[in-house]
Amino acid sequence: MENIFDFMSTALPWIAMGLLLAIFFARAAHMKKKDEKKEDHASEGMALGMCFGVALSTALHINTGLGLMAGMVLGLLVGLEIKKKSDNDNGGKTE
Repeated sequence: MENIFDFMSTALPWIAMGLLLAIFFARAAHMKKKDEKKEDHASEGMALGMCFGVALSTALHINTGLGLMAGMVLGLLVGLEIKKKSDNDNGGKTE
């Protein structure tokens, strides 16, 4: 059982990094395909997610790097779903 925990503690950051890169590349390909600018709160979500991830990992006594990475991914996912309000009155589209 100890070998499984050793493997997971070693492999989990690499698996998470691969998933993060897959999300970024899929999003970039989708944005290029649509040819429209999408305004969202991705960077703000990632910043807040990192803060909450570090705080939670410190409180639960787990690896801070894992908490940082998990918070960043979760913050990115939440931030992508929240749309920014447009300053223009043309239905939310920017020119």
